[in-house]
Amino acid sequence: MKQAEKSIQKPKSMYARFERKPGEDKTNTHYCPGCGHGIVHKLIAEALDTLDMAERTVFISPVGCSVFAYYYFDCGNIQVAHGRAPAVASGVTRANPGNFLISYQGDGDLAAIGTAEIIHAANRGEKMTVFFVNNSIYGMTGGQMAPTTLLGQKTTTTPFGREFMNEGNPIRIAEMIAILDAPVYVARASVHNIKAIMQARKSITKALQAQRDGKGFALVEILAPCPSGWKIDPQESAAWVEKNVLPVFPLGEFKDETVGREGISRARNAASDEQIISLLGLDTAPPHFALSNPKAASLRVLCAGFGGQGIMLLGQMLAHLGMRHGLEVSWLPSYGPEMRGGTANCSVVFSEEAVGSPIVEYPDLLVIMNGPSLDKFLPALVPGGVLVYNSSIIENAPRREDVQIVAVPASDLALQAGSERAANIVMFGVIVSVYGSFSEEAYSHLLAEFFTSEKILGINEKALRAGMEYARNI
Repeated sequence: MKQAEKSIQKPKSMYARFERKPGEDKTNTHYCPGCGHGIVHKLIAEALDTLDMAERTVFISPVGCSVFAYYYFDCGNIQVAHGRAPAVASGVTRANPGNFLISYQGDGDLAAIGTAEIIHAANRGEKMTVFFVNNSIYGMTGGQMAPTTLLGQKTTTTPFGREFMNEGNPIRIAEMIAILDAPVYVARASVHNIKAIMQARKSITKALQAQRDGKGFALVEILAPCPSGWKIDPQESAAWVEKNVLPVFPLGEFKDETVGREGISRARNAASDEQIISLLGLDTAPPHFALSNPKAASLRVLCAGFGGQGIMLLGQMLAHLGMRHGLEVSWLPSYGPEMRGGTANCSVVFSEEAVGSPIVEYPDLLVIMNGPSLDKFLPALVPGGVLVYNSSIIENAPRREDVQIVAVPASDLALQAGSERAANIVMFGVIVSVYGSFSEEAYSHLLAEFFTSEKILGINEKALRAGMEYARNI
């Protein structure tokens, strides 16, 4: 009895009991009878134990049958959107080079929606190990055709069998990744019988060891039975793999440079505050000005108009103005189909704390330069907010009783200052005057930074003063 208990002992990298799994059964996985995922899980866990990697491993689980890997693996786990595991893993390994990353993906995930992510992560040689489970079908969502579905194979979306002229050929991911220069190890294994499982254990261990040794990107494609999706008995699955799958997806190592390849390191020195300030062009300006009042200390701004009206520049200047006053800021541009003549808007956030999201859906301040933007964004302005709009172009005055509305003939004032293109700077002057929170020295200095030509600077200085004076007289 003791010997039997020892023989079924789980690897240390798997939980002894699957407490996170719903239901009363806490000892078995949720996978269907005959599914290959459970075997692959055990092989990975055994390799993590052998290589002593679990404590520093982050397991990336995208959409698919394996999405609940965190039920089973006693290591870090991040659930991600369909196909995006290599992208998330790239971010984690770049941010935390000491971690080990496992991207665990199915064929519908990696070879379909995630094709771009896997190719570019492999091409960059990201320090991660990818286990690609190929069961030639979408197992989780009902048995639809996958990119790896065999010719002639029937699925819910190919009821008469996959045809080359309609759906193309099965995609051989291992061969495709192996031709790239950066990957250090690429193999295809299977878990359909004992002999194949023994070889799969070696490939999985070698791929993880390559990452442990800092040698870069490794991928193991693993052929796994899916009796539920194939509509066959689990007992028949091994023969089905031998007869149908292996001729299309041959096993073997397609690339192995684990011996000759040197370790890689992407460690970078963090830039100093002085370097960042210099890079942003802020080194000639005083670092901070005190806000005259806290009115603008927490502000969500949306600027919108046609491309070519200086919307992005206006947003950038507001963001720099916030930085000058020691605020946390963000600036996020958004263009229509064309940058010039199409729609354009940008979001700016002022905060005394770290900005959680740069997206402004419900602005406190709405700066509008044309009619279509007014129609689109005015409903989103929060009650008590401020609307500043270009009345030179927008003839019909907007109506909202719960907000402050400031009509500014910005184009006309800019033309009087020397150029209609300075209408955005007129708006900038109105904003700084309406809020009255900012140091005049700060926004005057900004103009000199953004406009180096003396002639253009002179026009914009006049436009700024015109906007400020107009706002004072409202």
